[in-house]
Amino acid sequence: MGKGAERSNEVPRHIAVIMDGNGRWAAARALPRPAGHRMGVRSVKQIVENCARRGVQVLTLFAFSSENWNRPQEEVSMLMSRFLQALDDEVEDLHKNGIRLSFAGNLQQLSPALRERMDAAAALTVGNSKMTLVIAIAYGGRWDIVSAARRLAERCVAGELRADDIDDAQFGAQLALAGLPDPDLLIRTGGEQRISNFLLWNLAYTELYFCDALWPDFNERELDAAIEHFGRRQRRFGLVPGQVGSR
Repeated sequence: MGKGAERSNEVPRHIAVIMDGNGRWAAARALPRPAGHRMGVRSVKQIVENCARRGVQVLTLFAFSSENWNRPQEEVSMLMSRFLQALDDEVEDLHKNGIRLSFAGNLQQLSPALRERMDAAAALTVGNSKMTLVIAIAYGGRWDIVSAARRLAERCVAGELRADDIDDAQFGAQLALAGLPDPDLLIRTGGEQRISNFLLWNLAYTELYFCDALWPDFNERELDAAIEHFGRRQRRFGLVPGQVGSR
């Protein structure tokens, strides 16, 4: 699909991705799990470049879930180290390519050193407008909803808000992706067909696309297939991304 995807008005405005299969990719090759995560970083670079080239406005990647804290400590430490290294390696290129970087999740659970680097990366790229790249880290959809409800409850107790005034817009403004359009397309790799506590509120009307490719094998061709799937749905209902009624 290549260049055609770049010109199409059927390219999703916002793509969200559950990147699944790094460990299985390594196991299938009798390699240690970190090898799968190293190859997964390569796929992240490719999808960021390809989405930006196609005109995607927002790309949200599920990097580390709230449930991932339950993994063995050694693996958690490896994942955090890998994330920090990727952040240091890629932030300058993201900035040069006009990509704004932001983070969504319970960031207080992360180490102060990691949060400091994340804050610096977000500050460096805050003025960029070609595409917004959201990294969901220490994120859970239930945590997101509960946190939003707690903030609204606190405002009601303080007399700043009446319970009757709370609507979809008020609630959505308290969520981690506040200010961004909801995803038009969710891609999950690795063969599983579930959303795994990801963006529970924001995915209410999102087109879901599941593929068997393990994340390290997810390439431009796989992305084209996902966007083509989305385009067929749009044509079926006579809609374009972001149009009222496509929800």
